[in-house]
Amino acid sequence: MLGIIFDMDGVIYRGNTLIEGAKEVIEYLKSKNIPFVFLTNNSTRNAEMYREKLFSLGIDVEEERIITSGYATARYMQKHFKKGKVFVIGGKGLVEEIKNIGWEIISVEDAKERWKEIDYVVVGLDTQLTYEKLKYGTLAIRNGARFIGTNPDTTYPSEEGLLPGAGSILAALKASTDVEPLVIGKPNEPVFEVVKEKLTADEIWVVGDRLDTDIAFAKRIGAKAIMVLTGVSTLEDVEKSEIKPDLVLPSIKELLGYLEVHNDSG
Repeated sequence: MLGIIFDMDGVIYRGNTLIEGAKEVIEYLKSKNIPFVFLTNNSTRNAEMYREKLFSLGIDVEEERIITSGYATARYMQKHFKKGKVFVIGGKGLVEEIKNIGWEIISVEDAKERWKEIDYVVVGLDTQLTYEKLKYGTLAIRNGARFIGTNPDTTYPSEEGLLPGAGSILAALKASTDVEPLVIGKPNEPVFEVVKEKLTADEIWVVGDRLDTDIAFAKRIGAKAIMVLTGVSTLEDVEKSEIKPDLVLPSIKELLGYLEVHNDSG
């Protein structure tokens, strides 16, 4: 059975603008009972918040189909690490995911007095990033706190263009601590642990816009790698890269024809 993993930013939408054809592709999958999930490296929202965003753009899907790097990070920590105090550099979605597993969060205000108590520094995209957050993150990591990143994306696509991503914040902390973070999200294996809990398929297609995360992830898990040109990576990037997608499409709109052919041949 075919199963599809979709990235969201740059594949389904850019900013608050739905990409043409996205709704039709999702409706087709639902009508044919083809399993699919959304897997985003963006941790600023949780599944509930992403469901609301998708619904506002005309796509109606269950929360269970949405996996964020924040959710995957919290699940991975809960499964593999001892419970501890967490300092979060990230958006509301990431904070909520850490709260959901019942671990104490030390806020930036509390960190002024308690940074030595921090066991984990968890970093995602933070659009409210401040020097104070970097300061206490650095102090905690240098004091022995485990350094964990939700994803390595140095940029993310918006309607205005490419903006700094979580990877840019990880780079700042790496520079100030000389510590390499454990990164959970695409293209790394830890996130696939979580995907397999929600997607059962014999054949997997990964549809994404980034060579270094989506396409590299597809190759790592043995999936068909489909790249769309509505996000970060370009055809010029493909020519220069050692990571090669199996298929390059102008946008998700063109995927519908491939799905119909696959379904008919199946």
